[in-house]
Amino acid sequence: MDLEARLEALEARVTALEETDVVDRRWAAERLWNEFSAEGVRNGGVQLVGALKLPTGEQFDWQAEFELDAIVGDDWTEWTETANCLAALSNPSRLRLLREILNGRRTAADLAAISELGTSPEIYQHLRDLAAVGWLHTAGLGRFEVPEGRVVPLLVALACAQR
Repeated sequence: MDLEARLEALEARVTALEETDVVDRRWAAERLWNEFSAEGVRNGGVQLVGALKLPTGEQFDWQAEFELDAIVGDDWTEWTETANCLAALSNPSRLRLLREILNGRRTAADLAAISELGTSPEIYQHLRDLAAVGWLHTAGLGRFEVPEGRVVPLLVALACAQR
């Protein structure tokens, strides 16, 4: 196939993709509606899913599904816990700590060497705050990790904050 024909074929494919209806690109949402409907769930819900490999080489694949009522239902006693969990992510130093830990800097000594994060007591307080709401746990010998079941939710929360 000559160059002109190849270019024409590529342009035709790009045009077809650009003209695709939005509904066609929302296949995951349509599938989720079908799954919820099959289970008798009227109001739908949310599915979180991620498959990734961190710079440390660790691989994660995780997914969870939540019915709408389970997220915003009538049980307001859980909102304090939810607010505390989200509030822990509202501090730039804590976000930086989480990023460093995901990238492999996991010991307290490694983290304390990052001068922008503050003093050792401040860093330890941030680590305790993150651990208290489940974003971190200790892995022994002054090492900290984001628990396996929290890696994708953390990345989802950060992605949701993007504009």
